[in-house]
Amino acid sequence: MATLKDIARRLDLSITQVSRALNDHSDVNEETRNRVKAAARAMNYHPNISARKLVSGRSGIVGLVVPLSRNFTSDTLFMEVVAGLSAQFSGRGMQFVLHIMQEDEPVLSVYERLVGKGALDGFVLLDPLDDDHRIGFLQALGVPFVLHGRSGPAPDYPYFDIENEAIFLASTQFLAGRGHRRIALITGIAGRSYVTARTRGHLAALAAAGIAPAEAFLCHGEMTEAHGLISTVNLLTAPGPRPTAILCGNVRIAQGVYRALDSLQLPVPGEVSVMAHDDDLPDLRASAFFPALTVTRSPLRDSWKPLADCLAGAVAGRPLAELQRVGPTERIVRDSVAAPPPA
Repeated sequence: MATLKDIARRLDLSITQVSRALNDHSDVNEETRNRVKAAARAMNYHPNISARKLVSGRSGIVGLVVPLSRNFTSDTLFMEVVAGLSAQFSGRGMQFVLHIMQEDEPVLSVYERLVGKGALDGFVLLDPLDDDHRIGFLQALGVPFVLHGRSGPAPDYPYFDIENEAIFLASTQFLAGRGHRRIALITGIAGRSYVTARTRGHLAALAAAGIAPAEAFLCHGEMTEAHGLISTVNLLTAPGPRPTAILCGNVRIAQGVYRALDSLQLPVPGEVSVMAHDDDLPDLRASAFFPALTVTRSPLRDSWKPLADCLAGAVAGRPLAELQRVGPTERIVRDSVAAPPPA
C-alpha cells in the first residue's frame, strides 16, 4: 500500500506538502492539491485514520444523519446521494459514513452524541427546514458542516444551493407568457426551505402578471410520482375552474401528472401544459416523456462535488466566502408547453 513518502517521492514534494494537500490546507495552492490527490488515487493511497487523528486532531471522517423512516430499499434517489457523496469524499482521502437515527430519537441529541465521541470531523446536512435547529446547534459547538440548500435570510455557514426562488419565478413567468392564467404548483413538503423559496417565487410571478393565486392550486407533499398523480386528479376533477398549466417540483411528480392526464384523457399540451424542475435522474429522463417535458435543468449529481469541497474546506478552516456556492440552471424548452386551450 502506498504511503505519504511514496507520493512525495513521485511528485518531488515534501511529505508535509503532501499531507497538507490531502487535508485541504489553505497554504497549498489548488494545482498542487489536485496533483497530490490524483497521485494518491492512482497509487491507491489510504490514510491511517488513527495516525491522522493523533497528528492533526482530525479523523478524516464526515457523516450524514438520516431518519430510520426513509425507505432505503426503494429510494434510488437517496442511494445516488449516498454513492455520490461517498465517492467525492473518498477522492479527497476522507471517509463518509451514514448514520441511521432510531425512530422518535431527537435529532439534536444524535448530533450531540456523535460530536461527543469525537469520531467525526463534520456533517453534510440535507433537506433543511425554514427554521433548521441543526444549524445553530452545530455552530454553537464549533462543528464544521455544509448545508445542501439554505435556511434563513442571511446564511453564515457553508452551503451549496441553486436559486430556487428565481427558478420558479422564471418558470411561472414562462407559462404566463404563453397565455396561462390558471397555473398550479405541485411541489414538496411545506416548511422545507427549498419548497418555501420555490413557492415564494411562483407567487411573486403570479402577482407580477396580475393573476390572483388560488389556494387550491398549491399542492404540497412528498416529491413522488404518487403525489403528482393524486394532486392532478384532485385539481382536474374538483368543482370550479381547473388549471391549464401545471408546474412540478421534479420529474417524478411530472411523471405522476402525465399518468393522471392520460387517465383523464386530457392531452399534453393541448388541454394542460406541464413543466418541471429536472433532477436529471438516471432512471427518469425528461426528454423521454411523451410529449418531451419542458424543464429547468440542474442535475442533482452536480451537487456532490461542491458539497464535498465545501465541507472539506470548512474542516480545514478555509474562509466562509469560499464555502458558499450556487449552481447554474438552464431552461430546456420541449413539447409539453403550449398556449392554453380556447375558453
